[in-house]
Amino acid sequence: MQKREVKPGRPRGATSFDQGVATAFGEVVREIRKTKGLSQEGLANAAGIERSHMGKIERGLHLPSLVMVMNLAEALGMRPGKIIDQTMERLVKG
Repeated sequence: MQKREVKPGRPRGATSFDQGVATAFGEVVREIRKTKGLSQEGLANAAGIERSHMGKIERGLHLPSLVMVMNLAEALGMRPGKIIDQTMERLVKG
């Protein structure tokens, strides 16, 4: 039996983007940001990302990487797990 070649990365055509998760995550981040009285630009600067990218995250057009989630959480003064928990709760409620 011949071994198959292992290629790094996702298979062609595969995606890890999930619109429901992206939208819920963005809504949660926006609510936390507003509750803390931060502007979108202020949060983006504190997290080390562009303001336009922050807008895409909040609108559910981009699902951030784990590192970016950690940076956002730190900028918001909370643990990443709390943001993830709130996102999961929003997904369950539908």
